[in-house]
Amino acid sequence: MDPSTPADPKALARLFRPRSVVLVGASDRSSWSRTAYDNIAAVGFDGKVHLVSRHGGTVHGQAAATSCRAIGEPVDAALLLLPAQALTEALQDVAAAGIRSAVVLTSGFAELGAEGARLQDELAATAMSLGITVLGPNCMGFMNFAAKTALWAGALRAPIFAGKVSIASQSGAIASMIVHLCYQQGVGVGYLISTGNEACLDVGRVIDFLVDDPGTQVIALFSESIRDPISFRHAAERAFAAGKPVVVLKVGRSETTARVAQSHTGALVGDDRIFEAACRQLGIIRVDSIEELVLTADLMSKLGKLRGSGVGLVSFSGGICEIAADCAAAEEISLPAFAEPTVAALHEVLPSYGTPSNPLDITGAVITDTSLFEKTLAIVGKDPALSLLACVFEVPASVPDKQPIYIKLVESIGRGIASAKIPAIMISHTMKPVTDVSRELIAAANLPYVASGVDLGMRAIARAIAWNQKRSRPCIGVAMQPANASTVTSIPASEAEALRHLAAFGVPIVPTVLARTEQEALDAARAFVSSVAMKIASADIAHKSDIGGVVLDVAGEEATLDAYRRIHAAVRQARPDAAVSGIAISPMRRSSLELFVGVKRDPQWGYALAVGLGGVWIEALQDTSLRLLPLDRHEVLEMLGELRAATLLKGYRGMPAVDIELLADVITRIGDAALALGDHLETLEVNPLLARGDKVEALDALVVGKRRSG
Repeated sequence: MDPSTPADPKALARLFRPRSVVLVGASDRSSWSRTAYDNIAAVGFDGKVHLVSRHGGTVHGQAAATSCRAIGEPVDAALLLLPAQALTEALQDVAAAGIRSAVVLTSGFAELGAEGARLQDELAATAMSLGITVLGPNCMGFMNFAAKTALWAGALRAPIFAGKVSIASQSGAIASMIVHLCYQQGVGVGYLISTGNEACLDVGRVIDFLVDDPGTQVIALFSESIRDPISFRHAAERAFAAGKPVVVLKVGRSETTARVAQSHTGALVGDDRIFEAACRQLGIIRVDSIEELVLTADLMSKLGKLRGSGVGLVSFSGGICEIAADCAAAEEISLPAFAEPTVAALHEVLPSYGTPSNPLDITGAVITDTSLFEKTLAIVGKDPALSLLACVFEVPASVPDKQPIYIKLVESIGRGIASAKIPAIMISHTMKPVTDVSRELIAAANLPYVASGVDLGMRAIARAIAWNQKRSRPCIGVAMQPANASTVTSIPASEAEALRHLAAFGVPIVPTVLARTEQEALDAARAFVSSVAMKIASADIAHKSDIGGVVLDVAGEEATLDAYRRIHAAVRQARPDAAVSGIAISPMRRSSLELFVGVKRDPQWGYALAVGLGGVWIEALQDTSLRLLPLDRHEVLEMLGELRAATLLKGYRGMPAVDIELLADVITRIGDAALALGDHLETLEVNPLLARGDKVEALDALVVGKRRSG
């Protein structure tokens, strides 16, 4: 199957929305079998349930067939509870019975190493040849709470109610933890899908299916690795275009596979940094914990479209307002001052000692006048500077807490939120469980409530704002190719060739003359009038300054000859094996900001582009932003804004502000030039890329070709 296309929707519908199921390998002695059978009943499945046991008889109090073929009627999906060595025969029986969907619980495949990977490949090949869509192996299965269907072999610690958040997890154990936390926090779940080893059905295709599911509004994902980046990118783009946020918790933030070869870029582009770049580029919301995963997904499922970034906060506690303000500052959430009409209206309803500012403390007067919540929320919810209204308060969790005053306050908040003209949410003071008592009050008041606590709630709000802002900007498609791409049959072998390649794509480069003799060096230096930079020209030497192959700010004939001779002597001593083409001479450029642009091929994700401060600062500060190629100018502008050095681009200590649009255009062209080299390229670097005012210019370029095996 082409990884850029989704799986057959009909096949996935048969798997995830079956009307009849069979447990193959059912046994009263197996806890997996008993749990799976009980789960089918627990979710309220009203279709047919069949059991297959090699010896037939009665299993789980129900008659069992000896094979799938012996069932004698159509079945939509099978759960295979069998050892690895029995799976091939079982799949053949499944196919012979006309069943085209199967969940494989069995472990002992790729997670065990090379031999397990070979067995997994055989399993996938068998399933494909038989036309069976397989979920797994080494997975718990799935639960569809909306349709009340389940092929899930793991124990559930709590009942689940249907909702708008669907969960996909490569780990069955983590999936169970996520869904349990969903129940605890009052989050309704659509699908719970464990993908396991993803021999046939990867998480990208699961996301694809959920994008098309009308009941799913937010997709929550736990990932250990992205096994098929092309499928994942395609699905993430579809989700983003459909307005369905994908919230992901992915392990592996530590740098485990970054390698430094001949380029700085190798140190900057590691596995996790590539994934982080993909998230930023594709509109995926990345979080750091199960709690953040669940609560961010919950909040986003309860918000409509946000048309701006301003947030209004309302509480009855000054301390909570201060905590919320600090959290907002940490997450760079804008809390704009209220407009004059809002301030005037608040003065009318607040007590004389109340201050109509954002965040808004409506004071303890709300205890004697519970309507204060309703009145203030209605007023703040009309402020033109705001795009989101957040009220911080607790919903009672127990019968003793269910006092009339708290019920009145919750009802008042519900009415105030309902009257707001912008999306509104209520978050709890601290993270706390949503009990049956809470659910009753939330439903009665029709509250969009997230029991996150202020800290996690503000993080979720920040991510919701960023996601909505990205959706309002143009985005690039995964299949897009640079408009000016050309067919390049070989890699530039020297700095001069690399610069000429960049120039062919519209990248401005510094004028350079290659001097092969002392006289040619003198002639070149005179032609440039100003002082010059002199660098050894050799395809065998990547970092010239490390071996004395660079002399800067050379002025005058004597200095030119001295630099020429010193460079040659240094290179002969350090790299006598290097083939030298001559010495490249170019005019010195002063008082400019030095940037670095590097492109590196990742074996999974393809080419990624990093941008940051250049020159000596690239290694010292590690201030870079990263994206996958291809890129457009909008994405590059976002990258430049992410740099800690972004302030320097706006002009600093007498240096003029850089033409940011021009700079973004040049960086985009560098990405295009890299892509045009196709499979030949391993790394392309421009360091430095000078930027000053309306002038951007590449001074140095390095291209490293991909090493061929054999």
